[in-house]
Amino acid sequence: ITEAALLAGRKHQRFITMEDLQAAEIKVIAGPEKRSRVIPEHERRLTAWHEAGHAVVMHALPDQDPVSQITIVPRGRAGGMTISLPEEDRMYQSRQELQERICTCLGGRVAEELVLGDISTGASNDLQTATSIARSMVMKYGMSDRLGAISYDSDQEVFIGRSMSQARAYSEEVAGLIDEEIKAILDTAYARCREILSQNMDALERTAQYLLEFETMSAEDFQLVFQPPEVLERRKAEERVQRTRQAEEKGA
Repeated sequence: ITEAALLAGRKHQRFITMEDLQAAEIKVIAGPEKRSRVIPEHERRLTAWHEAGHAVVMHALPDQDPVSQITIVPRGRAGGMTISLPEEDRMYQSRQELQERICTCLGGRVAEELVLGDISTGASNDLQTATSIARSMVMKYGMSDRLGAISYDSDQEVFIGRSMSQARAYSEEVAGLIDEEIKAILDTAYARCREILSQNMDALERTAQYLLEFETMSAEDFQLVFQPPEVLERRKAEERVQRTRQAEEKGA
């Protein structure tokens, strides 16, 4: 709210608006916009499809938090971002929720592959997150049917002069099974993600095209993607009029 007040003050507004709160939300999470960065058009397209992939997969999975905002404006190291916010406090996560979270992480990579016919380095952090979740499922939470309800995760620190193999409390055979289980979880999630996006190509395209035109998409506008096409087109026309009015007021 403090950040929203600062944003409203810079625009000489008497009140804090929901637009200010939404802008403050993403600024606090991801940092300030980097409008000065010159983005080639092909990278803007790639980012738009990538973030649209995350959002559509997130929407399709029943146990994932709803999409709050999507943007392709660079912030920090990120070229774009899809933000979801929980509707309630949670202390635990089920196996299904973790599997769906992995699917969400892979949505951007799969969208690139399906639409652009190629993949990029933009999904590197997503892949690291997905792999970390899968590894925790197998080694920490005992969520592997093959390995059973056993924790192979060691909190013991590895000091200088002591190798990782000395700290590991399981055999090479078990290590091989762990790798197989992690890969199986990721492969299953990738296939499910690909199926979801293949069945929702229209929504994927409408989301990407909206981002290419307006750069940022609210939760309300994203929900219109799944309505008849003319509903979103009316909203886009309203957004164009509003932006034109804001530009005229700024110029005056």
